[in-house]
Amino acid sequence: MSHDDHDHSHGHDHSHDEPHPYQPDIEDAPFTERMVMAQAVAELIVEKGIVSTDEMRAQIEFMDTREPALGAKLVARTWLDPEFKARVLTDVKAASAELGIDIGDIPIQAIENTEDVHNVVVCTLCSCYPRMLIGLPPDWYKSRAYRSRTIKEPRKVLEGFGTTIPDNVEVRVHDSTADLRYVVLPARPAGTDDWNEERLTDLVTRDSMIGVSLAKSPETA
Repeated sequence: MSHDDHDHSHGHDHSHDEPHPYQPDIEDAPFTERMVMAQAVAELIVEKGIVSTDEMRAQIEFMDTREPALGAKLVARTWLDPEFKARVLTDVKAASAELGIDIGDIPIQAIENTEDVHNVVVCTLCSCYPRMLIGLPPDWYKSRAYRSRTIKEPRKVLEGFGTTIPDNVEVRVHDSTADLRYVVLPARPAGTDDWNEERLTDLVTRDSMIGVSLAKSPETA
């Protein structure tokens, strides 16, 4: 689900001064209804023998090992290989498998930044995130401030991250769900025409694949 670049009124009042919204430790807050339901479902599937506690723990540990370097490798390859980029935009799972990356069963859609469009990803309901491709979500991504403000004033949110998008470039906000996650393909920085994949990978950051920043320039790499 994507949103056009204009204000959305949701009745939220948030400070615009913090570049990275505060997110309290989850341990400090009481369980929400969603968290209670998730725990109940986990206990039920173990009780029914669908998976064992060891299998569930192994899957959680596997997900926790994922890191942005996997997504960075994918992005760098799209910069070098237009045909591969076309496959990524069509089917992230299949294209990732070409690089030996298993992104699991939850669909991920790639969205490309261009000269005319800048994309940014949010999850307004919770913290749905392509963690199998770019690792665990940062705390600010899960915060109420980021989730509400990104929808209604994306340019101000991006400016809080030090990212200014020209007025002639459309900002599109993509709302992740439990059934579909998004990953941004940032634009390739200028001055990298003769760079190989390894060097290009170093320019791709987690934040650039969320869309709150651009890929690093050669000067800052």
